[in-house]
Amino acid sequence: MGNNTKIDITSSLAAVVIGRNEGARLIAGLKRLGPLVDRIVYVDSGSSDGSVAAALDLGAEVVELDLDTPFTAARARNAGLRHLTDNPPEFVQFMDGDCLLDPDWLHHATLAMIENPNWGAVAGRRREIAPERTLYNRLCDAEWDTPVGPARAIGGDALLRHQALSGIGGYRDSLIAGEEPEMCVRLRAAGWEVHRLPYEMTLHDADMTRFGQWWNRTRRAGFAFAEGAALHGKPPERHWVAETRRALLWGAVLPVGAIVLAMAIHPVFLLLFMAYPAQILRLSRRMDPIRAAFTVLGKFPEALGALEFHIGKVLRRRTGLIEYK
Repeated sequence: MGNNTKIDITSSLAAVVIGRNEGARLIAGLKRLGPLVDRIVYVDSGSSDGSVAAALDLGAEVVELDLDTPFTAARARNAGLRHLTDNPPEFVQFMDGDCLLDPDWLHHATLAMIENPNWGAVAGRRREIAPERTLYNRLCDAEWDTPVGPARAIGGDALLRHQALSGIGGYRDSLIAGEEPEMCVRLRAAGWEVHRLPYEMTLHDADMTRFGQWWNRTRRAGFAFAEGAALHGKPPERHWVAETRRALLWGAVLPVGAIVLAMAIHPVFLLLFMAYPAQILRLSRRMDPIRAAFTVLGKFPEALGALEFHIGKVLRRRTGLIEYK
């Protein structure tokens, strides 16, 4: 298959792209998608940069979310899915507005889904457009590099079978993060399989240049861990239970415990902080030392995010979006 050629199959194929103020990145992504799918639905979450007009000019069908309801990526994806119900396609490629689709991805992904009718979702390799630009972009690129084969979760970019996704009610609107893994829990419970394919899928532009961006993104992950565990933490799924426990142990229990014990009993308990460099050394055996250091450091914002979820749950207070750019 050559670049920028629509899949030569009988199955119908649509794309749902979500975004807010993505500017040139959105335009580039829509231009790449245009020749590859039958329909493009762009769901806008209150952009002020002309994204809606640009999407219309490029032939996309546009859905603008109601400004009176809090934005979430899950809500935006569901709005795109509902827009397709008038003439539902067999497959839907979901994509964030800051991504570029690999021209050959849909060929490989669609054929894999046709050959495996029990597969509900597939994803490929997502890469950062400019991992060399900043340390935080490199960390993000490494995060996307997940094993090929049966998967427990996918990210925001993925090809889904319309029947499978609509059959479980789509994404969970209320989640401010982690909506794709949570959706996959329900997808598998309904009997569908989720797979990661060995093909390039999208180029993503995290555009993280500051430590604060990385901190907020990691904090958001901790929030998602805790909420996911609260929803699906019981056996057999145990969804994100281990991730939540690790975040709270390393990011809250250990440091607070060390300080309290040092103040109440003896300063020798401050030696408990030596567990952090020891953990970095242990992780460095299987990953880059800098990535290992940030993995350990990341437990602090993760713990903060997890605590935010639990505090909000106790107070019955809804947490707003945790954005990093």
